[in-house]
Amino acid sequence: MVRLKAEHIAAIRRRLASGQSPAQALGVQAGLLTSDDLAQADAQVRHEVIGAGATIGPLLEDSKVTDVVVNGPGQVWVDRGLGMVPVAIADGDNELSTALGVRALAVRLAALCGQRLDDSSPIVDGTFPSGVRLHAVVPPLSASGTLISLRTHRAQVMSLEELVRVGSVPKVLLELMDALVQRKANVIISGATGAGKTTFLNAMLSRISLRERILIIEESAELAPEHPHVVHMQVRRANVQGVGEVTMSDLVRAAMRMRPDRIVLGECRGAEVRDVLGALNTGHEGGWATIHANSARDVPARLVALGALANMTESTVAAQASSALDAVIHVERHGTKRGVAEIATLHRVGGELVSELAVQVRGNEVHAGPSIESLCRRLALPCLS
Repeated sequence: MVRLKAEHIAAIRRRLASGQSPAQALGVQAGLLTSDDLAQADAQVRHEVIGAGATIGPLLEDSKVTDVVVNGPGQVWVDRGLGMVPVAIADGDNELSTALGVRALAVRLAALCGQRLDDSSPIVDGTFPSGVRLHAVVPPLSASGTLISLRTHRAQVMSLEELVRVGSVPKVLLELMDALVQRKANVIISGATGAGKTTFLNAMLSRISLRERILIIEESAELAPEHPHVVHMQVRRANVQGVGEVTMSDLVRAAMRMRPDRIVLGECRGAEVRDVLGALNTGHEGGWATIHANSARDVPARLVALGALANMTESTVAAQASSALDAVIHVERHGTKRGVAEIATLHRVGGELVSELAVQVRGNEVHAGPSIESLCRRLALPCLS
């Protein structure tokens, strides 16, 4: 098995920077190789010169991997759905062995995302062309050294029936889920990081009528519903001169003028909540969004906090949200299992926004809550018992 030495890798980087093609840069250093050796050398160059390195690159290609993190030199961890476990550094992977190497890797990964990572811009969020999400922090903000977090993006979309089959959605709720889509309810999906919000939202959006146009707004591309008429828009950060920024709020306002049948917000976590609630209260039905929260009961407080970023009072958020949103679906992760845990409705009590349970899922049991009747009336469904 051929393996290029560290000094060869450095030389190939210099040749690529000078404008040579990958084949030319590789050929100069590799000499005469068999076709198998050339393929192995090409894979090594792809990982170590223009990719995530000999250790992390193969992990990102593993279909079971969801997250890879680097906590400084020699510290790589991976999550394959069972929690974080340490990973041995690949032979010859010199980048991950030193502080300077880890920083160089982070800078290269940021460049792959079209971002800059240095002392004047020490935190970066970005997305690889492949869809992998990057978050990196360099010292002195991180005392233990450069920190890298990578979250993979899988193209495979699970259908609602598949989620039922694996136990993420109780079969008894399938009719209710379909009604939320068909009756164009406005829905927020809440949950913690890694709880399955994106997976569930992909499944729900894939059930929308093929005659409808879906506009998806995200910070980084994650949603990929199986639907023929989907338009994606992403935010743009300001350049080094501090100009050119396009925010989620800008994109929500633009989406309203693009003849959408559905407006979907990948994640609501800022002042854009004002524009989203405004859109849903002015005739844009069937909207979906996700939000970080620990339970359906915590969603009102989260919305109020986000509304404050847009100078909205608590009573204004309560009035807007209770009018605009038909349901909250909360998803949770327990060990390796992720799925629907609660469905709630939002109401205004005085000037306060409160949530009321319609459905609670505990293990294999599904229990009706106090607001199940009002939700079923909204969806023209017979009441669950």
